[in-house]
Amino acid sequence: MSSQSVQQKKKIAIVGAGLVGALQACFMAEKGYHVEVYEMRDDIRKSEKVFGRSINLALSCRGKEALRMLGLEDEVTKNGIEMFGRMVHDYKGGTKFIPYGKENEAIMSIDRRKFNELLISAAESYSSVYINYCHKLVDCAFDRRELTFEKSETKELKTVKFDIVMGCDGAYSNLRFNIMKNTKLQYSQEYIPDRYMELRIPPNADGSFMMPKNYLHLWPRTTFMLIGLPNVPDHSFVMTLFAPYQIFESLDSDRKVIEFFRANFVDALEMMGEAFVTNAFRTLPPLPLVSVKCKPYNLEDYGVLLGDAAHAMVPFYGQGLNCGFEDLIVFNEFMEKYDHDFKKVLPEFSEYRSIDAQAMNDLAMRNYKEMKADVNSRLFILRKKLDNILYWMLPKTWVPLYTSVSFSRIRYHQCMANRDWQDKVINRAVVTLLCCTMAGLTYLGFNMGYFAKLNSRLAPWCSRVTEMINFK
Repeated sequence: MSSQSVQQKKKIAIVGAGLVGALQACFMAEKGYHVEVYEMRDDIRKSEKVFGRSINLALSCRGKEALRMLGLEDEVTKNGIEMFGRMVHDYKGGTKFIPYGKENEAIMSIDRRKFNELLISAAESYSSVYINYCHKLVDCAFDRRELTFEKSETKELKTVKFDIVMGCDGAYSNLRFNIMKNTKLQYSQEYIPDRYMELRIPPNADGSFMMPKNYLHLWPRTTFMLIGLPNVPDHSFVMTLFAPYQIFESLDSDRKVIEFFRANFVDALEMMGEAFVTNAFRTLPPLPLVSVKCKPYNLEDYGVLLGDAAHAMVPFYGQGLNCGFEDLIVFNEFMEKYDHDFKKVLPEFSEYRSIDAQAMNDLAMRNYKEMKADVNSRLFILRKKLDNILYWMLPKTWVPLYTSVSFSRIRYHQCMANRDWQDKVINRAVVTLLCCTMAGLTYLGFNMGYFAKLNSRLAPWCSRVTEMINFK
């Protein structure tokens, strides 16, 4: 029997028709498999309101590559808008621009719902793909290769057979929960102390954007921050306030909310309107943010976790979507490498990919501090400029962290290792320069009688620089 015939006879069950699930359905259909997708929600293309987050998505190199492989990049990107860097807002409404990378390097802001609708339609365009809506996974009998779903409208139970099951059902994955009961899966989750609330800046009366559109707008305030991403469909900005839960708890009246926004986000408040902001705080609960790590991603040769089900991450690097889509690229590469032998594909994929996904999880956590605090630091700006100069001089040797993560397909764990190496090089160079400078000044001081005077003037400065350096 030919390889193609075997593939056509295998049934792939995908749990979740979100972004990763819908795109994986396309990948598997392209390979000749029969694909059944089971989605807990109704068809979002027919729903007025969709349950879940509405924070706009940041699409960059890794995600675009997955779309390009299926001929979907142009259709998706025409519904997005490029962002070339961060536009940082100060307390008085002034701004400064911090580019992401080179002049032409940009990430793309895309409406989450529109993106998901496009991918669902793409999946359903394959005759071998069928999406079952309103199906909630309630039980798995892996020994019999059976999944049991509850139909949300009738509460009727439906049991289906599968050959390979793929969990694309998000951070709170039901499939992962069932896999944990059947294997020694290492699992951890971390809720960060901060919550988030979604807000909105509407378009101008003439339908234009209220702020410059090709930027991620950022109001960093050390322990909390507000961000705004441009939205193509209606020229609004999707705004998100990230803050410790205690801050949300303290804003328990309209007066306190307005005072808080006037003190910290005066320009954003003017654009959103006081009535809108106070109503949002009265009606919207601040939502939690979770980071998930697990290993392995596979259950023998018939089950695998992909996307957030395997590695949900906080949204501060804009890589959740891109990391999930890159999962599919890597999975596809292993299928080709092992000629669809899932006894090899699934464990090899899990071992290879988990290293990178866990590194990206850590980078996302690390980037929160950068976004809410470090961007206001002169040392941070200086480091960005130094990285860009060295990148221009040594493009193959010195690639800035953000560039390697967002504008290349360098493995995530290598991006992190490269940054650690760069930190060591810079720190040692600074220490060496300081030592040489002090040695030279000491020599001059002893020979010209100025040592005591110079030492008293330079000591505070040297102490301050030393404190700013993170010795590795």
